[in-house]
Amino acid sequence: MRRTEAARELGGFVREHRTDGGRRLRLAGMLLVTGVVGLAFGVPVTIASIGTTDGAPELAGLLLGVGLAGLGLGIWRLMQALRTREQCFDVHERGLTHRVAGTATLIPWADIERIGSASAGDGRPLAEARGMGFGYAIELRDGRKIRVDTFTEDPRELAETIHRAVSLGEFPQGRGRRP
Repeated sequence: MRRTEAARELGGFVREHRTDGGRRLRLAGMLLVTGVVGLAFGVPVTIASIGTTDGAPELAGLLLGVGLAGLGLGIWRLMQALRTREQCFDVHERGLTHRVAGTATLIPWADIERIGSASAGDGRPLAEARGMGFGYAIELRDGRKIRVDTFTEDPRELAETIHRAVSLGEFPQGRGRRP
């Protein structure tokens, strides 16, 4: 569905919130490389440490743990990046258009139940870079949930817009055209 058709059904265009899929892919790549390197060093150290009680078993465990965690998180981020490639939320006067990988779903404000509880942001170092900062789910009346996280441009503004429209009845005013 083209944006012009969505604009006719949902009213004037207000703004766009793109998700940075490239950043997700880069993070997945870094995690996968970390996992492979951890395992590449961890397996030989584990084999070499069989039968010893010095510091080698602890080092082997650390390297294997880093490797397995890196691989697991890397695969998770890679699947997330592929599942949500080209994701974008278009805000219109009467609802949202959720676009993912060339398909668009029209979501009128009446179809949104609420914004799920938001994670207030992870205070740990590099939380935003890892995508572990602010996040929430858009909960639809049919039970589906759409996750929004720090990879999406200005997720707080999107959450506030949805909350105002769904809970307070304060609908955004569109410009009727692309900025």
